[in-house]
Amino acid sequence: MHELFPEVSKVTSDVTGATPRGPWSDVSDDKWNDWRWQQQNRLRSAQDFDALGGHFELSDGERHAISATADAFRMGITPYYATLMDRSDPQCPVRQQAIPHPDELNPSPVDLRDPLGEERHMTVPGITHRYPDRVLFYVTHHCPVYCRHCTRKRKVSDPTSAAAKAQIATGLDYIRSHPEVRDVLVSGGDPMTLSDARLDTLLGAIRAIPHVEIIRLCTRNPVTLPQRFSDATIAMLKRHQPVLVHTHFNHPGECTPEAARCLRRLADGGLSVANQMVLLKGVNDDADVVRATNHWLLRQRCRPYYLFQADLAEGISHFRTTVAAGLDIIRALRGHTSGMAVPHYVIDGPGGGGKIPLVPEYIIEQDDERIVFRNWAGEIYEYPAR
Repeated sequence: MHELFPEVSKVTSDVTGATPRGPWSDVSDDKWNDWRWQQQNRLRSAQDFDALGGHFELSDGERHAISATADAFRMGITPYYATLMDRSDPQCPVRQQAIPHPDELNPSPVDLRDPLGEERHMTVPGITHRYPDRVLFYVTHHCPVYCRHCTRKRKVSDPTSAAAKAQIATGLDYIRSHPEVRDVLVSGGDPMTLSDARLDTLLGAIRAIPHVEIIRLCTRNPVTLPQRFSDATIAMLKRHQPVLVHTHFNHPGECTPEAARCLRRLADGGLSVANQMVLLKGVNDDADVVRATNHWLLRQRCRPYYLFQADLAEGISHFRTTVAAGLDIIRALRGHTSGMAVPHYVIDGPGGGGKIPLVPEYIIEQDDERIVFRNWAGEIYEYPAR
């Protein structure tokens, strides 16, 4: 594991203290803990890094990539998330997720502009209806941090993909007119970039639809901007229960006291929180890293839900591992830690096939009379087939 990030399962206290602010050490607590200040002061260019008095040393490759990718998928990093990055090492697992890499400029022949076929299943602007009983509702193109492995690079950070009020209204009308929809995933971008007032109005409109049973809020703010979840914000979310928060921790370096306090406040507020990790080469393609992250998440009452095989999004082939690597991680977790710490390993079928679960092979042979299988420890057992 990167020397900047100790094995977090050995940390004795998750919620005390604070992450050092580095070049922002003179910023007042009021500003630092104001999510709007964090958004307004994001690092967007190499010049923004240079203005920090040499605190961060960008490589020549990073400087070139920041400039060359600006029109296709711009950079944006909150000061808080920047403090989690190694100052000079481009291989830092947190830094790799936030600063453009030269390999983004060399897409693979298998890369797809819309890897999940969301546009093909978009019934009205902003609504993707792939599964029978649930829809994805695209409500904003903004994020606090533009993750370099984003599966929606074609839309996120692009102002032309902004969800105008008319589009939101059309999406709500679609949900109202489809009684089979019981589950709405509010996504983007990151819906928590909306103000509390706008989010309250949106969630209230969804909750008023009789056949909608649950609302899922898909946000990486607990990772990149935990200051966003104030007591007032959590109180607002509680009014629209059941609300399930799906977040996206990928590495122990993101498991800070601020993030821990954020997750615990959400849980204390009665909100169910789950994590959707993406398997990324050089970031978390190691069972110890995944285990450490998931143990930390469970301590904060956040369920490790999914481990995603990286999608075929344009320009992220340098992040993709083999499927065998993902299966090896699951094999190393199952039986070696509690089942709650073992996520579902899934691949989204390219072009819109939906989530396909992947599991290591435990069945050795089977016939009409018996099934022979191997357990987590490699021991052989038989079970009657009928």
